Amino acid sequence: QVQLVESGGGLVQAGGSLRLSCAASGRTFSNYVMAWFRQAPGKEREFVARISWTGSTTDYANSVKGRFTIARDNAKNTGYLQMNSLKPEDTAVYYCAAARLYSGTEPRDFASWGQGTQVTVSS
Repeated sequence: QVQLVESGGGLVQAGGSLRLSCAASGRTFSNYVMAWFRQAPGKEREFVARISWTGSTTDYANSVKGRFTIARDNAKNTGYLQMNSLKPEDTAVYYCAAARLYSGTEPRDFASWGQGTQVTVSS
């Protein structure tokens, strides 16, 4: 499996921006679909966004559409999540995940996971 390490989380005021990064190693990054999930306290892990192997196709959860942008740089083995117009309800641990297939958007559809990075949005 590919190994994933997230970075870029932190504390930001509502309306602010953050960019998360996901560094991949161990396997050819371009062979994997990459996604971001998040999990707030007491809630289930939920899909945020995903991007296809070359970056030509992206999908977003309705809750983040128009505010978040997923991207990847296969030459750098790194994926990104640009988060703008952040809201307190975006507060969660954000996880990077990878899968070989561009199929489902449930956590069970992704075999590789990072350790997560905390994003806290204050009101």
